[in-house]
Amino acid sequence: MKGFTIFKIVFSIVGAGLLAGAVYSYADKKAFLEKAESAQGTVIEMIARRSDNSTTYCPVVRFKAKTGQEITFTSSVSSNPPSYSVDETVEILYDPADPKEANINGFASLWLVPLILGILGTIFFLIGALSYLFGYLKNKRKQNLRETGKPVSAKFTQVQLNTSYTSNGRNPFQIYSQWQDPKTNELYVFKSDNIWFDPTEFVKTDTMRVFIDPENPKKYVMDLSFLPTLKN
Repeated sequence: MKGFTIFKIVFSIVGAGLLAGAVYSYADKKAFLEKAESAQGTVIEMIARRSDNSTTYCPVVRFKAKTGQEITFTSSVSSNPPSYSVDETVEILYDPADPKEANINGFASLWLVPLILGILGTIFFLIGALSYLFGYLKNKRKQNLRETGKPVSAKFTQVQLNTSYTSNGRNPFQIYSQWQDPKTNELYVFKSDNIWFDPTEFVKTDTMRVFIDPENPKKYVMDLSFLPTLKN
């Protein structure tokens, strides 16, 4: 259970950090464009950048600022196949106060970083936030059933490991019980929430109290108030 809580916290924090980075990167590029001047540059070389599984190519560009200063810079964006070729003419945007701060005037060169940060940040943050939301709604529904649901006495059947769920290499326990609806003669099998210790010795009766939705007994919550509180 703690592992899942850490998962939600980590994803939310990482997502928020990435989104903050996206906002900062966007604001930085916007400020750059407001003061930038343009010039014509020439691609003089394509540098190969190799990783474990691929090779991408980034352009080295030379241009002349209005002051006559000749500037050479390497684009921070690489691709495969290459987006440019040697001797190709490209439009350059540069900071007149610091001509070495320059970018090719293209979508990828200007906006790829904030776009990627924004997409990843949104995904991470939504995963973390939705995990919190689903947990909250689930607990709210159970609390509503405890307060307004119909209590029934279900026959205790067994305690079983929930092997479909694992946290920190452990499986939780669940208490099983069954109840036959006297009106429809239908049999319902109820499972408790996950319990992170063996509850067998604390089950002192043959019946378990279960709160059901009278309109739909498939919506239920088992009363586990008789169990001790786990402190570690």
